[in-house]
Amino acid sequence: MYYNETKNLDDGPGVRMNYEIKIPVRALAEYVFKSGSIESGFRTATSFTEGSRIHREIQKSYNEADLSEVFLKAEVVYDDIRFIIEGRCDGLLQSGDRMKIDEIKSTSIDLDYIEEHSNPAHWAQAECYGYMYLQENELEQIDIQLTYIHKSTGEKKQFVRTKARRELEDSMMYMIAEFAPYARLRFEQELRRNASIKDMPFPFKQYRKGQRQLAGSVYKTIQESKTLYASAPTGIGKTISTIFPSVKAIGEGHLQKLFYLTAKTTTRQTGEEAFRLMADCGLRMKVVTITAKDKVCFTGEGKCSKDYCEFADGYYDRINEAVLDILSNEDALDRKCVEAYALKHKVCPFEFSLDLVYAADAVICDYNYIFDPKVSLKRLFDEQKRQTALLVDEAHNLVDRGREMYSSSLEKAPFLQLKRDFKVRNPAIYKSVKVLNDHFINIRKQSDSSKSIFFDEPVTEFNAAVSDFIQHAEIELLKGNHEELLLETYFACQNWLRIAKLFDERYILYAEVQKNEVKLKQFCLDPSHLIRQAGKHFKARIFFSATLSPINYFKDMLGGEDGDYIAYIPSPFSEHQTDVIVQPLSTKFKDREISIKPIVRSLTDMVRTNPGNFLVFFPSYQYLHSVLEEWHIANEEIPTIVQRTGMTEAERDEFLQSFQPDIEGSLVGFAVLGGVFSEGVDLKGDRLNGVIVIGVGLPQIGLERDLIKKHFSSAGKNGFDYAYVFPGMNKVLQAGGRLIRSENDRGTILLIDDRYLQRKYQALLPDKWRNFTIQN
Repeated sequence: MYYNETKNLDDGPGVRMNYEIKIPVRALAEYVFKSGSIESGFRTATSFTEGSRIHREIQKSYNEADLSEVFLKAEVVYDDIRFIIEGRCDGLLQSGDRMKIDEIKSTSIDLDYIEEHSNPAHWAQAECYGYMYLQENELEQIDIQLTYIHKSTGEKKQFVRTKARRELEDSMMYMIAEFAPYARLRFEQELRRNASIKDMPFPFKQYRKGQRQLAGSVYKTIQESKTLYASAPTGIGKTISTIFPSVKAIGEGHLQKLFYLTAKTTTRQTGEEAFRLMADCGLRMKVVTITAKDKVCFTGEGKCSKDYCEFADGYYDRINEAVLDILSNEDALDRKCVEAYALKHKVCPFEFSLDLVYAADAVICDYNYIFDPKVSLKRLFDEQKRQTALLVDEAHNLVDRGREMYSSSLEKAPFLQLKRDFKVRNPAIYKSVKVLNDHFINIRKQSDSSKSIFFDEPVTEFNAAVSDFIQHAEIELLKGNHEELLLETYFACQNWLRIAKLFDERYILYAEVQKNEVKLKQFCLDPSHLIRQAGKHFKARIFFSATLSPINYFKDMLGGEDGDYIAYIPSPFSEHQTDVIVQPLSTKFKDREISIKPIVRSLTDMVRTNPGNFLVFFPSYQYLHSVLEEWHIANEEIPTIVQRTGMTEAERDEFLQSFQPDIEGSLVGFAVLGGVFSEGVDLKGDRLNGVIVIGVGLPQIGLERDLIKKHFSSAGKNGFDYAYVFPGMNKVLQAGGRLIRSENDRGTILLIDDRYLQRKYQALLPDKWRNFTIQN
């Protein structure tokens, strides 16, 4: 929605101000007509979607006199608000002297389950178009048709109603009346927001060195609707330097919304803190944080069914009131706030936060809500995207996250179990999973002595079998059978077909065989194209990180194009704040056993010579525990804490809180490179006195890394660097960046690996690290 301030149509004295609101037809219909309950997230997977290809196929079947994608628009004044409702009608069909609106909906649900009254929002959308057409052409009657198309079978089901002009006027005015309180609230909030932005100063007395340059680059990028890749050092305040100019751009009318995207909880909290600082300076913005479903689910089970959760049953009956309540009273819509109002109105907190996204001025969330095809916010219209900026924090993480989001795998075991479970209960499911299980058996037979099999192109028969299973599973799920294995396998198959549609030369299809188990995977070798596609409709894209180096590599991998902006912000800190030492010791896998004692001696010397707080980063948990065992023998009196796999948020917080200033003696923390403690952690002053990095961070040699290497080598690039060196050294830079967080910090970085003496690796070190001392 977009809001403007305009004069009332009535002339004469006492002229009032009108609110002018532009709203898409679908947004109006979906806001007003919500009903039912959330079913295990199943509603998302099976909801009616705009299948562009299917729409085009139906439209091609129209008669010569029929029209498709007809733009329609109407203006309605209600309660001093001018509503401009607009959209594109799928079909305008002519039959003699009668006209018919055709609204097409593609679906994966069996059409037997779709009845005339299944979805009031679909009728409301079609009736909006009917109203617009009658108003524009001064007609008194029109036919309204809903056309449902099954995405897999192409089967069609239609419903037709004849509507008089007065009926459609009543329907339109009802929707406008229902929507008006929300519209007025949003407009008044926008006025308050813009006024607060105009008067809001930078939330610190002065800019740090480099902050003004970064902020200026971000503002210019938004103003010119461009893409920026910014490498800015740890400790200058990147978060506030990107959010502040983006907020100012909203106040100047260059934006309507911003997304602050992160990879980890710690960086989401940093985003929230930046908005709190600006709120203390007068900012009045609606900022919502999306917290993962498994963390906010009130039942703790994540089963969104009325049989399991009272917050899911009747969710749509209560959500509009909940949204109006929270927006009327709160600005910082963080986890605590959302949970409080969710309890008050008895709605699911996770779904509540998603609905708040569309009303918020700023959204703090994980990358996947924009980039992941499984969970992206599909209700964001293109017009909304064109007024929205993406701020991608710690953007170096998006490369591997992108590979993960755009890949998909299926394993044999679930299908074998479902075959056993449904042999008697559901013959259709039994038959479909048997076909899939047989496919896996055939793959296993092909393997012979090899554990990996590669396919030149997607296996069409396999994908068809997956589609067949989905159809039969949906029918069972719609009956209310939400068995965990069936639901999980259904979602995995949905994702498989979703990724199959993206499969191209940037992918490889392979199978891994381990005894009786077979895994088939569509592996995304290069996510750059899909990352670019996911972000292209947004107003501007800002990718930033302290370790976006080498920047051309990250620009390439994040979908950069000619004409994109690059900003390199030099470190404001003095090289005298950091003592960098290199110990040329081999930590390659074959030498790790003999490296353990020399590493322990180096750690012991550093900690005993300069007592304080130290973080030691290892390339793997196995290496960590091998060194830890020897470390305890030599230094059992030194307090040592260790990162474990699967630590809870509370355990991670406890780990970090152990690092306190002015301690007596030393504290040593053992952690892994690329883990939760190697980035996004802010231990200022004497909370951290030294960082030791063991190895050069190279990912473990394996099948997928070698496939990446081969892919980029064939494209004329240095495949080894793309697959191993650049991702590995990025972890090293992130870990070392934990040390110097302000102008007053001092400390030591010890890099243990003989490869740091090679030119290639030295070139990837920050300038202020290169004047290192070699320790023999």
